[in-house]
Parts: sequence; structure tokens; C-alpha cells
Amino acid sequence: MPNSQAPDPTPAPSRHHTHSRRTFLASTAVAAVAVAGGAPLLSGCSTADSTDRAGTTSGKDLKRVLPAHVASRASDPDIPSENGSSPGFTRAPAELTRSVRGKPGRGGTYTAFTPLWGTPPPKTSAYYRAVNDALGTVIDWRTQDGNTYGEKLGAVLASDDIADLVCVPQWEMQGRMHGAISAKFADLGPYLSGDEVKRYPNLAAIPTAAWQMSVFGGKLRGLPMPARPLAGVIPYYRQDLFEREGYEVPDSPAAFLALAKEITRPRSRVWACEDMWWSAQIFFGCPPEKPSYWTERGGKLVHKVETDAYLEALEWTRKLFAAEVVHPDAVAGKSNDSATRFSSGQSLMMNDGDAKWYGLTFEQQEVNPDFRIQGMDFFGPDGGDPVLHRGAPAGIWSFLNKKLSGKQIEECLAVADFIAAPYGTEEQRLIDYGVEGEHHTVEDGVPVKTELGVKEVQDTYRFLVSPEATVAYPDHPRMVADYCGWMRRMGAHMRKPLFYGIQIQEPTRYASLYTPFEDLAKDVVRGRKPMREVQRAVADWRRGGGDKLRDWYAELLEKNGSGV
Repeated sequence: MPNSQAPDPTPAPSRHHTHSRRTFLASTAVAAVAVAGGAPLLSGCSTADSTDRAGTTSGKDLKRVLPAHVASRASDPDIPSENGSSPGFTRAPAELTRSVRGKPGRGGTYTAFTPLWGTPPPKTSAYYRAVNDALGTVIDWRTQDGNTYGEKLGAVLASDDIADLVCVPQWEMQGRMHGAISAKFADLGPYLSGDEVKRYPNLAAIPTAAWQMSVFGGKLRGLPMPARPLAGVIPYYRQDLFEREGYEVPDSPAAFLALAKEITRPRSRVWACEDMWWSAQIFFGCPPEKPSYWTERGGKLVHKVETDAYLEALEWTRKLFAAEVVHPDAVAGKSNDSATRFSSGQSLMMNDGDAKWYGLTFEQQEVNPDFRIQGMDFFGPDGGDPVLHRGAPAGIWSFLNKKLSGKQIEECLAVADFIAAPYGTEEQRLIDYGVEGEHHTVEDGVPVKTELGVKEVQDTYRFLVSPEATVAYPDHPRMVADYCGWMRRMGAHMRKPLFYGIQIQEPTRYASLYTPFEDLAKDVVRGRKPMREVQRAVADWRRGGGDKLRDWYAELLEKNGSGV
């Protein structure tokens, strides 16, 4: 996925034509997440014990595990949800509501192991002191660099020194991670399932689909961070520069390539785009990522690596590189700096996660007031309507150490309820902006971070739990309208993929099946390896376990349904 599939903190305001269809098979860079066990295990529906070796259960058993849902009424959005889009808030509420009575904590101290893409606040910061005081509990942060988080997470889970709260993103669930989650972390079902969650109203307001993704090994173990429906990949373009130069936004792969050639001026250090591989897969209608990388055709499961669409996406991306319209640093694989090149005008189109929409708008507000980022509408391979797959309802969770006592788990859940307060509440304002007069001021009804607020108020708490996903940036109402408008338009083409919203544990023996494909895709689109290598790789994939994996998923589908 794009680099910003790792969450990109979004700071609060501060002063300071047609395409020929090919018919042969292709492979892809699919992250095959695997765990211990051999029989099909649907962790969202499993009654397995900590060894995860039992079968699957019925939908009724899953329903008994899930928390009841009670929607929040903290504030009404200015832009309601439409076609599955996230609601938008263009204004700050005139009055904040309070969603938690008193201090939820009991004076305990808990360690938290979480990632952060940015500089963490000092542990002694005024921000942490203020939040700890409001919580009645001390969170002792063990914040790690998000770019190397997976390495450190694996080492920690393999040891006995595990924090009380641990964040695990979906993209780090490699190898035996699912098994480790079942073995190391507490079952929250006795505290949250059914009406039990009503003791924690903000947790009860989290959408049911996000909770369903939080079931591991048959138990409700994760506290989710709900996701927007199309948050993973957005093809961005510089609307300000497009309008200045008179460029037409492309509406097909062919039009994109033609425009890219027109934009690129190496002598002026301007290139059309960054590596567009992830958007290309959506343009050509490829299935999404695990576990939804299957489609059903004629009663048979077809893997993403076997679809014509995937090969077409590879071939088109290869043409972009061959035309030398991709920024040279992206050609060299320097993806971490793509947003910097985009915001400086060296490249005019890129794909990235949804956090960049506000993040870059905020960063550029003073240095380039004319800067405007916009999402390009997805299109199909021949310029028609796209085939869009709804993203997973949650992709990041925190877990509670199973060594905690029942009283400690209850305290941690009460703290999580405070942190999960929705937009328009006093709790949300404190978590996202800190203390008024110290970390932020309110100007024309809009909270604006002070210099201290910019330094200290980072998104650390949001890696423990989050409320329902919204688009709430009253400092940039136009950006909110742009993003919500894009989601509404794209939502009309959105469908649920197979196994939508289901947490699936694949057997360990399939863990390395995808390994060759990610590097192969990079080599193929850059012209370092021929397309025939893709055909060879997919044949190896089938012989090496792909066909058996297909049978494994087919059995799971027959027993439990698709989730659609």
C-alpha cells in the first residue's frame, strides 16, 4: 500500500481515451497474512481457544461476541453521509458537550506501546499531564518510530516485556501475529459484548463493522480505530497548478498518460507524477488486499494474482515509467518523499492515503496560500465507471495485556471510552487540541493550536482507540467539502468485496506465498524485468500453494459466507 497507509498524523491549525484489454494472467504484491493452524479459521467467527485450532462458528455466535451499537448524538454533521461516505464537519460546535462523567480512571498507571509518524511529545509535557489528570490515570508512553514499528513490535511480542496496551496495525500482521494476539492479549468480550458496552457510551458508538474486525481467535480482543470507506488510496492532483496551466483532469488511463507527457518538463524539474501503481490497480478494477483479494467467477474463486485486471495495471504503470513521466526519485524507489515533491510542485499527481488531504493543506497554508490538493475521480480501464471496493472498516487496533486483572481492564476500558469521545465533545477537544489558552486558542469559533500545542499535541492517543471516522477540520472547511464531495461521488460506485469486514487467519504454511511479487512488480513496471516473469511467478504461486489456498478460502466461504 502507499507509504501513508501508516497513519499520517493530521495536525490541528497553527499560526506559526480507450485501452485494449489483455487476456493473460498476472501476479501482484499481495500481503499474505498468516498464523498458526491448518484448518480454515475465521477469527471473526471462531470459537477457537488460545491455540486457534478449532473450527468456525455460526453467525449467531459472532453476534453474541459483538458489542451493541448506540449511536452518538454529540453533534450533527454539516455534510451528512451519502453513498457510504464519512460525515463532514466544516464548523466547530458553538458549545461542547460532555460525554464522560468525572474522571474515568482509578489512579492506575499503564504502559502503552504505539507507533507515531512524527516527534513524540516529552513524557513530562504539559499536554500529557493535562490529559492524565482528566483521565485520572497515567499513560506511560513507549512511542516508537512508525517507519520501523513492525520490527520493534515483533521483538516485543516475542519477549515477556509486553506493555499494558499495544497497538497493532493490519499491515504488521505478518507470520504468526494473529496467533500472538490470541496468546498475549485479553478477551474483552466479558466487558464489552452485547449490552455490556453501554457502560462505555463512546465505545458503544463505534460502528459494529469496526468491532467485527476486532475479533481475533473467536474473542473480542481489539479496540478499533474505524476507517473511512475509501481511505487507503486516493489519486491526488495539484488543483491550483492544474487550473493555472489549463490542464484537464484525466478521465481514463489513456488520457492520464497523454496528460503526463504534456506536463513533464525535466529541464524545469517538473514531472507529471509519482509512482501510481496503487491507483493503477483501482483504475483497472483489481481486487483489493487480503482477505478480499478473491473474486468469484463461475462458482470458483480467482485470486488477485490471476486476474487480467492486475496485468493491465502493471502494463499501464510500466508505460508511465517508460515515458519518463514519473519523478526520478520515485523511479529510484524513494517513496517516503513523494508528498514533499508533490507539495513543492516537482510532481503534480500522486497516490497516497486520505490523511494527506488535510495534512498537506495544513502544512502549506502559510508558505503557499494558493495550494489546493484535490482527489481525482477514479475511472475505469476504458474511461467508464470504476469498480471500487469498500475498504476494511478498521485496520488498526490496540490490545490489552492478558496479565491485567479484571479491575485493571475495566479501568483501561473506561479510559478508552474517554479517548473515543466523538467530535463536538469536551473530551475530543482535549485529546486533539490540548488545554485552551495553553495548547490552543479559539478564534472565530475555531480552535487554533499555539506553538506549544504544535509541539506537544500529537496523535498518540488516537493509536489506542478512535471514534467513528469523520472529516472534521473547521479550520479548512473547503477541504472538508472537497473530500466529502469526492467520497460521495466515489461511493456511488462502491461495493463490498468478498470477506468484507471479516478478520481472517490464514495457515502459516501460506505465509510466504506472496513474498516474490512485491519486488517483482517494482522491477516489471520499471522495465528491469519482462512481463513474462509475471506469468512464471503466478505459475509458481499456484504450484507452491496458491491452489491449496484457494481451496482453503472456498471451504471458509461455504461455511461462513462472504461477509457481503
